[in-house]
Amino acid sequence: MEPSPEQSPHHAYPDHWEADVVLRDGGTARIRPITTDDAERLVSFYEQVSDESKYYRFFAPYPRLSDRDVHRFTHHDYVDRVGLAVTIGGEFIGTVRYDRINDQGRPASAPADEAEVAFLVQDAHQGRGVASALLEHIAAVARERGIRRFAAEVLPANNKMIKVFRDAGYTQRRSFEDGSVHLTLDLEPTEKSLAVQRGREQRAEARSVQRLLAPGSVAVIGTGRTPGGVGRTVLRNLLAAGFTGRTYAVNRAFDEGLTTLDGVPAHRSLGEIDEQVDLAVIAVPAHRVPEAVADCGEHGVQGLVVLSAGYAERGSAGRELQRELVRQARSYGMRIIGPNAFGIINTAESVRLNASLAPESPARGRIGLFTQSGAIGIALLSGLHRRGAGLSSFISAGNRADVSGNDFLQYSFEDQDTDVALLYLESLGNPRKFTRLARRTAAVKPVVVVKGARHSGTNPPGHAVPVSRIPDATVSALMRQAGVIRVDTVTEMVDAGLLLAGQPLPAGPRVAILGNSESLGLLTYDACLAEGLRPRPPRDLTTAASPQDFRDALAEALGDSTCDAVIVTAIPWVGENGEAETGDGEVLAAALHGAAAKSPAKPVAVVHVEIGGLAEALAAASSTAAPRTRPTTLAAQPSGPPAATTAPTPTEPATVEAAGASGTEEADGIERTPGRIPAYPAAERAVRALAEAVKYAQWRRQAATPGKVPEFLDETTDEPGAAALIDTLLGATPDPRGRPLTHDEARELLGRYGIPVRPTLPAPDPETAVAAAARLGYPVALKTTAPHLRHRADLGGVRLDLADEDALRRAYGEFTELLGKPAELLPVVQSMAPRGVDTVVRASIDAAAGAILSFGLAGAPSELLGDTAHRLVPATDRDAAELIRSIKAAPVLFGWRGSAPVDTPALEELLLRLSRLVDDHPEVVSVALEPVVVAPQGLTVLGASVRLAPPPPRGDLGPRRLPNY
Repeated sequence: MEPSPEQSPHHAYPDHWEADVVLRDGGTARIRPITTDDAERLVSFYEQVSDESKYYRFFAPYPRLSDRDVHRFTHHDYVDRVGLAVTIGGEFIGTVRYDRINDQGRPASAPADEAEVAFLVQDAHQGRGVASALLEHIAAVARERGIRRFAAEVLPANNKMIKVFRDAGYTQRRSFEDGSVHLTLDLEPTEKSLAVQRGREQRAEARSVQRLLAPGSVAVIGTGRTPGGVGRTVLRNLLAAGFTGRTYAVNRAFDEGLTTLDGVPAHRSLGEIDEQVDLAVIAVPAHRVPEAVADCGEHGVQGLVVLSAGYAERGSAGRELQRELVRQARSYGMRIIGPNAFGIINTAESVRLNASLAPESPARGRIGLFTQSGAIGIALLSGLHRRGAGLSSFISAGNRADVSGNDFLQYSFEDQDTDVALLYLESLGNPRKFTRLARRTAAVKPVVVVKGARHSGTNPPGHAVPVSRIPDATVSALMRQAGVIRVDTVTEMVDAGLLLAGQPLPAGPRVAILGNSESLGLLTYDACLAEGLRPRPPRDLTTAASPQDFRDALAEALGDSTCDAVIVTAIPWVGENGEAETGDGEVLAAALHGAAAKSPAKPVAVVHVEIGGLAEALAAASSTAAPRTRPTTLAAQPSGPPAATTAPTPTEPATVEAAGASGTEEADGIERTPGRIPAYPAAERAVRALAEAVKYAQWRRQAATPGKVPEFLDETTDEPGAAALIDTLLGATPDPRGRPLTHDEARELLGRYGIPVRPTLPAPDPETAVAAAARLGYPVALKTTAPHLRHRADLGGVRLDLADEDALRRAYGEFTELLGKPAELLPVVQSMAPRGVDTVVRASIDAAAGAILSFGLAGAPSELLGDTAHRLVPATDRDAAELIRSIKAAPVLFGWRGSAPVDTPALEELLLRLSRLVDDHPEVVSVALEPVVVAPQGLTVLGASVRLAPPPPRGDLGPRRLPNY
């Protein structure tokens, strides 16, 4: 909303202060600056506030606002006087304002850095977190305008407002003066205020998704009058799933005499429905969606699932329609799944919601699934159903214009019905937030992610989000750092999800392998080695093994303290005629579960070659059939085998479900319910899933005691000096594109953080080179700094160990003869460093992902093979240690082939110092230290390049807000 010409022209309307926020109950609202055009809205708002709230605001009866009040509260300069309003449906539900004051409490201008702040929230909306959201945003505005403290006078009886200030997490002081409580808040964010803000964000966003997944009533807008069509299909699926709430069919084309459709009430509009509808599923053409959204907003609908297509996936015109759809829905306080969505599912017994196009609702389970692709969602639902795996919830977000994977993580974090979160993502709208939320969620339950569109460099059609410049390998490394299980395909995602949902986490990488096929056991053994596991030699039970043999062998392996997990392999039973025969898989399933239930909790997986007749036993969601009693074996028995596991199709894993009692007793007498045992048709798939579980379990154990930033960094860094130097280098009006630092400037800045760079002296001619060497001391190195030859010893751009003047002059002559003129080569002289391993350390800031610290060996390993490790900044001591150990060439640093191990503690310290520099000073947008020669004792930074630029915005540190794509 633009201001009228009456407003101060030298302070433009700050549209970047506008924000959509999620309130405590999951509804949305808009925060924006108040303008002169809001006079009528302000008066209407004030008339709806109770006398008690008015008294708390003005400390006296104040039934109405005078014209002078209205003018004062709607005319702001957006610097010394600022007012913000929270709106729903275009109307005010809360306001806040600050006025800058001096030490005597009188109106003032900068450099005064204190302001008086006051709130007013409509009584009907109190308790929704409106004031808390306003405080976050007005504090951010005040900091932007140079205000460092808020002062507030609150009546002692106004407990709600006192609590808002008290719970904000800012440093504050309180006193009682003249019958009121005087509060002073320091507005500098603290760890506590940031934690409070993120905690509120988590609860609000989780609640907004929960409102979508657990509505009390659903209206399908666009339900066809005849069978078929999207709307009628969703209505049919809602009814087939047994939705526990009320269901309504809505279509403006219904005949006036039509009262029911498929047994549910039929209406021409939401206004005809006697109750407030919680969720609306919109299945009308795109040009009719705005009308449907308006109808929903005016009648109090809480959330929308928009199945309609024709939006951003159709190009720029559709993208603008999509943005307008989001703006319209949020103006009414509604969140959107879609557009172009496939739908949502909640299998909780108290809900049983299938508001999707999926013809069959999945069984109830412990896996939550989020997908940005309808086609992938269909495939995953179908595959999970065939494999006997159940879901707790499912969201197919389509174009993901509003509700995103981040929202799903917020919901999954506290959803007691979800043990594993699976996400298929094609874009990351806010990578910083994603990694933060994923780290917190992964600390309590596994998060498995497949990232599509990894190599295209653009977003998929319909996904209007910032494009990150960081390569996919870096994204994967950052996900790993956050505890995310990153896999390459949806098949691998389901494989890992089945294991993690049904089995305990492994305590380590030691794997026992047992089964009735020596060959399959060896394949499994090799796969374990390839995945970095530590397998024991396979135990061959022979083809004559019976289910009891399997049970005994599994129980023995699970009871072995040197084993952390077990993989069971099985092949079909061969009958007396030499042909594979079908048999009863329930017997073997019961045997395996019996062993697992009475043994220490360790993960078990089954690898099988297709065995006919086992599909029912493997895919049963909750089998209670008793095992058959006829004696059978997996070898030559006329009646066929009680086989191991197989999948309904040769390429899909399934689950072995307990047959018989729902609970058994362990050896120690403690009863526990056996979990599902996942089965896989190939050794590589089972082992890969187990390897992911091993790495995740290790991350969980480490995350329980997070790393620290060593205290020595505080004692040996000069943050104020570095800040002053950066301000000087950037100048009063810095170039938005930034500027590279000279060698000396980079040395000075890095030196402020205890990172010495070995000096280089220019050598434009042989005489200058000789003088430089005499100053530095022999032996020296002669290097070119021309971009095309920099760090290219293989092209002759570096000459080392020049012991005297003659050697230096000879090398200089060869330089100019072979490579070009000195003006082209830009040669420099540098004293020699102790011999060691050449490495490269970098830090850079990506606008979407944030600051990233990278490490690798210099030259071919990092440049040609991409053997580089990455961590998010700020890095801890554990991050630094893992960083240098996670590259494939790491053995070179630790004494490979008899070489002396290098000083890795010095290298870790360097990484921590660089991390601290870029974290403290976001103006440092890139740093490259190359090469860093790490010797057995100490290290030497031989080259450094630094680039400064105005810092990019840090949305993750500002007040909470919904993204606008």
